Amino acid sequence: MGSGPDDLDQALAACAKGDRLALRRIFDQEAGRLVAVAQRIVRRRDLAEEVVQEAFIRIWTHAYQYNADHGSARGWIYAIVRNRALNLLRDGKREHVVEDVETLQEAEHAEAIMAAWRRLDQRSRLHECLGSLDETKRNGILMAYVGGYSHGEIAGRLRIPLGTAKSWIRRGLTTLRECMA
Repeated sequence: MGSGPDDLDQALAACAKGDRLALRRIFDQEAGRLVAVAQRIVRRRDLAEEVVQEAFIRIWTHAYQYNADHGSARGWIYAIVRNRALNLLRDGKREHVVEDVETLQEAEHAEAIMAAWRRLDQRSRLHECLGSLDETKRNGILMAYVGGYSHGEIAGRLRIPLGTAKSWIRRGLTTLRECMA
């Protein structure tokens, strides 16, 4: 099976007639991209894979409903994945579990970053210079260089605009360099 729209149309028509190999061809061709789409929505790989699995069950059981006059086969398949992912987010029980786990992991990671700063020799120049920085600038630098966070992730975690995060880190590094010199 190629990657043309007619191929997906034909595969869906074959699925509607009970051809399991046609479903397998769709899966082989599209699953990677479908997981990526779902992951952008649900923000977790394991949940994205679950969404795609449920979507393929729906594709198999509802392939007879696909109508080429109403849109492309690829669009129909991707709409099923998007709808499944959005439904998962609307499911309050799972959403709270995801948020609770992410909050716990985030707190543990933040504590590990701060522990790295506390483990520095308190008489060292680096500890002294980091200690002289404003707390938010120090936290931003530690998040970037100890935690490995991007500027966007730091902005999100500190709940500040991206430009502000970049400025704080840049100014903090300048002040840190001057202090260390």
